[in-house]
Amino acid sequence: MGASKIIDYSEEQILVSKYMKALSHPARMAILQLLLTKQSCICGEIVDELPISQSTVSQHLKELKEAGLIRGQIDGVSICYCINEPEWNKLTDALGHFFEKRHLKTSTCC
Repeated sequence: MGASKIIDYSEEQILVSKYMKALSHPARMAILQLLLTKQSCICGEIVDELPISQSTVSQHLKELKEAGLIRGQIDGVSICYCINEPEWNKLTDALGHFFEKRHLKTSTCC
């Protein structure tokens, strides 16, 4: 999104779209579900759990990190990943507010 156009959207809209983009691939959803299930930092196990190559997993981890949803810590020669709790809470709040708006009005459309 061009810098000049971003001012036309609310902070909430930008935040929700950032999270939705990060959540928009099944592999990223699988990675997040794995991290949420394990509730601890995971290194090489992510690749073992998914039906995709290590390089593809790395690309999806990068997207999740850029969105702030996960953190990575160097542990020897590998990187351990876990949920970034403060950002996860922002995601939960932002999406909750987004979906709540649907229930504020009853639709008379179609």
